Parts: sequence; C-alpha cells; structure tokens
Amino acid sequence: MELEKFADEFGPEKIIEVYDKKAGLKAVTVIDNTALGPGKGGIRMTPSVSVEEVFRLARTMTWKCSLAGLPFGGAKSGIVADPKKISLEQKAELMRAFGRALRGIAPKYYIGAPDVNTGEQEMKWFVEGNGNLKSVTGKPKELGGLPHELGSTGFGVFHSTLIAVKFAKLDITKATVAIEGFGNVGSFAAKFLSQVGAKLVAISDSKGTIYNPEGLDFNKLSEIKKQTGSVINYQPGQVLPNEEIFKLPVDILIPAALPDVINENNVNEVKAKLIVEAANIPCKPEIEKILHERGILVVPDFVANAGGLISSYCEYKGYDESKMFALVEKKIKKNTKAVLKRAKKEKILPREAALEIAKERILKKRKE
Repeated sequence: MELEKFADEFGPEKIIEVYDKKAGLKAVTVIDNTALGPGKGGIRMTPSVSVEEVFRLARTMTWKCSLAGLPFGGAKSGIVADPKKISLEQKAELMRAFGRALRGIAPKYYIGAPDVNTGEQEMKWFVEGNGNLKSVTGKPKELGGLPHELGSTGFGVFHSTLIAVKFAKLDITKATVAIEGFGNVGSFAAKFLSQVGAKLVAISDSKGTIYNPEGLDFNKLSEIKKQTGSVINYQPGQVLPNEEIFKLPVDILIPAALPDVINENNVNEVKAKLIVEAANIPCKPEIEKILHERGILVVPDFVANAGGLISSYCEYKGYDESKMFALVEKKIKKNTKAVLKRAKKEKILPREAALEIAKERILKKRKE
C-alpha cells in the first residue's frame, strides 16, 4: 500500500500488522487519529480484507466519533479469514490470538467492536486473549455489554428524523414514511416514528416491499414478520419489488439496509422531501448532491446512524440502558441540529457541514 496516498494532517497514526503462525492469524489494525481519545472501530473478518479497506473505514470512524461528540478517535481492524471455511474453534483461537497481539495497544490506543462476521461471542474471545474488559465494546451482557437488540441505532435515527422534519418544513404527525429494511435499525425507527403519529406507508425486507398509502400498523407488521418471515405478507397492502420503495410518493424516506440503493438509475425518481440515512453509504456523495439540487434534504449516515456508536461509548463507561438512551437522544438531536443549521447558513450539503464540524473539533483539541 502506498501510504502517501492516504496520509494527511489527520492520520493514520499507526498501522499494526499482526502475524501469529501458530494460530494462523493474519490481521491489521489501523489507528487513524487519537486527538479526541483512543481509536474506536470494529473488527471485521473476511478473506479479502486489506490495509487500504481498513484505513478507509478507520478514517470514517474518525469523523463519526468526532461528530458524535465522543472522546474517541477513529480506528478499525481486519482479520484475513473466511468464517465459512473455518471451524468455531479456529475462529475462537483467531480472536483470542488477536486479543493477545493487541495487549498494550487495546484499550490504551484502540477499542474494538463487532463488525462484518463478528459479534458479541467474538468480542468475548478477544477479551479472553487481551485480558481487559475495556478492550472492546459489543460484549455479551454478562460481561457488561449493552446488546444491539436494544435498538440504539434505530432510536437515534428516529431522533435525527424529528429534528430534520423541522428543517424540511414537515409535520411529523402528518408525514408519510417509507423505510427500506426491517432489521434491527429499520424496525426500531419504524416503531418510534409510528408512536409519535407518523404514517408508515411502505416497508421493505429482502423479499420485497409492502405498500399501503392508507398506512401500515406497526404492531401487526412486526407480528407478520415474526410469523411468516417477511413483511410482504401484511394485508391490506400492495406487494412491490424492492427498488420501488425509493420511488414512492412519501414525505420521508429512510434507507436502513443496503449501500448504494439510491443511485444514478433512480435518483431522479425519488419523490421524498427528506431522506434520513440509517444505513451506511445508501448513496454516494455525488448522488446526495443531485438530491440536494432537487430540493431534497438529506441527513448523512454518520450523523443519523451514530446511535450504536454512542451506545458503545455508554458500554465502555459502564452506563445502564436508561442512561444510554438518554445520551443517544441528546447527542443525536444536538448534532443533527448543528449540521443542518450550518448547511442552511452556508448553503452547502449537510455532508460537507458534518465534515467541517468533525474536522474543527479534532483540530481544536490538538491545539489545546
């Protein structure tokens, strides 16, 4: 990797390549920036993970932690392995070996978390190798973890939406909402929005989209999903292909599942007035620019979906669930407001405003 291609005034500070022949471990940790605190970022396990990929993700975490107003820097790790081709015992040994290798690094300079192909069990194994409970977040409840199932990310998306509707000149109690994805993030966003009177009219999952302009009942929808495995079995409603959800005549569109779903093929067919990005990179910055030019307000992913990250900080600090939810609400509201206010004042994209704020906070801390 040509480091010069990436290096700038913000980082990376450390690139740690790990080899453990006995365990069969080949891994990398990139600590991008620690001006605000130890680098925070997940540990992914894929056969193709590269230093470049891990650096890009670490840089994203630098901005995300800064914007979330957390005392964390940005970092990321990757373990080169195919989970489909190794046994559970081998996976456990890789995680323990990685934990051992990062003794002295984690948690002083780096705090891990679940990512692609890793979850709370893998975090438990990492802690067993590392010996420090604070070396990762996303641990099992018995080790002081705050489970993702509590819905912290969806809860944050909900509060980001409540702030954004005011900037989009919408009334949440009269607004129609379409949500792509009914997993951990989308389902909680749907739940909280329906509780304040927003009208859910379209929800999708991997099988397709269910659409009813008269509204969908959240509790009934959840029950149908649980019983049948898909929201498309909800009645009354029209079943549409997945991609149609982005073209529906709704006020608020929340992409909460896959990347690049709003793209050059459908950007001009989007009819929503407000898009809140619950998923990571649901559209590229150049697509956001087109939406902006069409008068559609877009709340960027690392502003709206930081609830899970804030929850990680709460776990790190040993907070309980109620304190975690209170902090998610406070920080997401404050940061969404700051970003949209600046974007409006400077007539720039919300993403540009968010990056400006994140960079300013890091540079200010460095001068202190």
